[in-house]
Amino acid sequence: MKSTIVYVAAAVAEIAGCFAFWGWLRLGKPIWWLFPGVFSLIVFAYLLTLVQTDAAGRAYAAYGGIYIAASLVWLWAIESVRPDRWDIAGASICLIGAAVILWGPRG
Repeated sequence: MKSTIVYVAAAVAEIAGCFAFWGWLRLGKPIWWLFPGVFSLIVFAYLLTLVQTDAAGRAYAAYGGIYIAASLVWLWAIESVRPDRWDIAGASICLIGAAVILWGPRG
């Protein structure tokens, strides 16, 4: 359960940080948007170190599914674009993959 909370928090931090850069470069927001964006990306990287796993690559792979689902929530909540059925289907597949990676039995 702790890993899931950390992954969700990391996803929010990463998406917010990347969106700050997107806002600056693509939406014409002021350059100071980069400061909270960089801070948010630092928080994201720190949070991923809190996941209980033996290998960083496994933590990053499982995180990928959470990131995809969180990105669609961001799309809907922040950008006011409702995900379609293909978005939902793709995110569901990714979350199943993340669960297998994260909680699959290890030898």
